Amino acid sequence: MSAVIVEAVRTPVGRRNGALSGIHPVELSAHVLRALVERAGVDADVVDDVIWGCVQQVSEQAIDIARTAVLSAGWPESIPGVTVDRQCGSSQQALNFAVASVQAGHYDVVVAGGVESMSRVPMGSSTTIGGSPFSESYRDRYDGVIPNQGVGAEMIASKWGFSRTEVDAYAARSHERAAAAQDAGWLADQIVPVATPDGVITADEGIRRGTTVETLATLKPVFDENGVIHAGNASQISDGSAALLVMSEDAARRYALRPIARVHTAVVTGSDPVIMLTGPISATEKALARSGLSLADVGAFEVNEAFAPVPMAWQREIGADDAVLNPNGGAIGFGHPLGGSGARILTDLIFHMRRNGIRFGLQTMCEGGGQANATILELLGD
Repeated sequence: MSAVIVEAVRTPVGRRNGALSGIHPVELSAHVLRALVERAGVDADVVDDVIWGCVQQVSEQAIDIARTAVLSAGWPESIPGVTVDRQCGSSQQALNFAVASVQAGHYDVVVAGGVESMSRVPMGSSTTIGGSPFSESYRDRYDGVIPNQGVGAEMIASKWGFSRTEVDAYAARSHERAAAAQDAGWLADQIVPVATPDGVITADEGIRRGTTVETLATLKPVFDENGVIHAGNASQISDGSAALLVMSEDAARRYALRPIARVHTAVVTGSDPVIMLTGPISATEKALARSGLSLADVGAFEVNEAFAPVPMAWQREIGADDAVLNPNGGAIGFGHPLGGSGARILTDLIFHMRRNGIRFGLQTMCEGGGQANATILELLGD
């Protein structure tokens, strides 16, 4: 049984302590759930399940936020929800789980997406009650090294020989492309505005226009005083949510909905957890090999910009043209609301493919623990 994506929406991405910081993450999630079915023109009661990505599942994001969001959205109590954590790729993994479940015949209609309010539930909150997630046998295996993503990004820059100027140039490119996409109106259709006490938020907040290598050169490295990684070439701490509506082809016909895209291939892989962030390279290779597609068949690539060296190393190894890599900018320009980022990027990729008539697009994300998802989308015709 084939699974198709019939709708995708997202909130604007809010800066840390910015316009969305006053909104409970459950309410952010409920907002996109309501908007998703409204835009699709179906009743919520057709949804069999909600699979939701969230990384810091504590405090306001605890107790299965997927289920809480379903109830807060006013949806029928009969609709369940489950929350998944594959670190930064959580909502990309949610889509892959949703598609697999439809293909297996377990669901007819399922929502996949995710959320993170990093303003309200800061990164690292899940470890604040004490204890370490890294056991003695884990530490023994890796010579006592406790993985750190920023240090991993420095390791990548060193291994691939990226200079501070090159890394900063990539970061400036992200803001430039994000600003161009915003100015062209390419983002407006995918965004559902969010009402706040201070007004309605309709656009992403993180884009810093006029960012240059020269302005970024004034920032001090964070993880190594002689290194290249700083706040300006790392993904922004952000708030946001996004969701996609997945159906069997039979259900789409039943509800008179036109499929937009389908997941052609989905893979996940593990990699060195110390350098941590190189997984997108092997995940992309695995996805292309499994799909039977060549690099030239893919018209757009989204490689999450956790830190600038991540997509830079990916590009060096994979060989993709710069014009098709993160064509509308990435997490350096927009921000990275952890559990919601995968679905945010998928949404942008779908809209980009539809706007430009691109048949195949590939998304991949590095993830905590040395992992990466890769998903190939296929645009479906009229």
